[in-house]
Amino acid sequence: MEVKKYQLPYGNGFQEVTLPEEKVLYDIHGNKADVQEDIAAATLAAVRCPIASQPLQKVVRKGDKVAVIVSDVTRLVRTAEFLPVIISEINVAGVPDEDITIIVATGTHRAHTHDEDIAVCGKDIVKRIKIHQHDSRNNEELTDLGVTSFGTPILIDSYVAEADKVIITGAVSLHPMAGFGGGRKAVMPGVSGHATIMHNHAIALAPKVGDGCNPLCETGILEGNPLHEDMVEVTKKLDPAFLVNMVFTPEGKLHEVVAGHWYKAWEKGCKDLVAMAGVPIKELADVVFASAGGSPKDMNLYQSCKAHMNAVFAVKKGGIMILTLECPDIKEPAIFTDWFSKSDVLQFEKDVRADFSIPAFVAFKTRCIVNSLTTYLVTKPENFEFVRQTGQIPVASLEEAWLLAQQELAKQGKDDYKITIMGHASATMPVLEA
Repeated sequence: MEVKKYQLPYGNGFQEVTLPEEKVLYDIHGNKADVQEDIAAATLAAVRCPIASQPLQKVVRKGDKVAVIVSDVTRLVRTAEFLPVIISEINVAGVPDEDITIIVATGTHRAHTHDEDIAVCGKDIVKRIKIHQHDSRNNEELTDLGVTSFGTPILIDSYVAEADKVIITGAVSLHPMAGFGGGRKAVMPGVSGHATIMHNHAIALAPKVGDGCNPLCETGILEGNPLHEDMVEVTKKLDPAFLVNMVFTPEGKLHEVVAGHWYKAWEKGCKDLVAMAGVPIKELADVVFASAGGSPKDMNLYQSCKAHMNAVFAVKKGGIMILTLECPDIKEPAIFTDWFSKSDVLQFEKDVRADFSIPAFVAFKTRCIVNSLTTYLVTKPENFEFVRQTGQIPVASLEEAWLLAQQELAKQGKDDYKITIMGHASATMPVLEA
């Protein structure tokens, strides 16, 4: 039997494992795609030749109060490289700096420090343009725009709701509840009230207690996804004037910039992302090796669990998942990791329903995935105790994890097993063909 050595990203390095080549079904890296080296140039071309919209220079005009929504520091999408282009185009249209406000879409996160504003927006923009930190819990800074058909109260940051023109920015990405990130997420949850965000995200749980996660709210699903549809209703009420979104390859390089109508341009970005990150497979594997993609994607479990949520699409029910996640800050943030103290899954679900938050739901969904498989987690030895608390089996090396997996396969009497490898599982999605 011929063997082959495989490397999976782990922190700033790699973990290696030697596998029988005939057992490997797929080595998934995402599909080949063109790369744009100059983000500023790509952004300028996109905003001057937009999708289903006039160019940005014609969308805004002198006298407008313009709000530009940007992702916060937890979503580093290279805003500092494309934001100056947007501001310049608004200026050329006749809108001076003093009539522009940058809104940091914190969602439920904390406000930026001054240094974080510079990291996200760039030093020159911070000097020139007023920056407002959205606060979802400050009701005095929220405007009530009604209620969605799902019963979600539409509470929007007043700086945004009262602007003449709203420009939304961000990046299209795979999302484990909303199908895709980017687009309408700049508004909901980006600049929405806490009650709006919590009511919307609670849709990610199944309607009936005990049924766990809502199967319609899943990665890559838009049609029939009630959480996404509710987000769209919230954003439609605001009706942003223009969108600029980055589309990155699974390796984190810029593929394209989509700009124009807030939904149609973003929708094109979603389709193009799936063309890169969505990898068709004909068969599920008994064992899946997966990496989040190395640092910074495996800094902590909260970021890393995106690998769990995509890799699960490649493995058979009750199969084996082996993850390489260095996680030097594995317990950050505590509002996520503290939930793993709950080992009773039904009680876990009830507690999430009673005190819903995004970190709580992500922890619950991760626990459900882990409980449905045998999951080995290759990580730092100091993480072992906490890893056991999450229901995963900690190991120090990929070779050791593979040895344990082979023992488990032998126990199950499986000698005809198949393997799939996902080196960038956080950003690639296996799609099982019918």
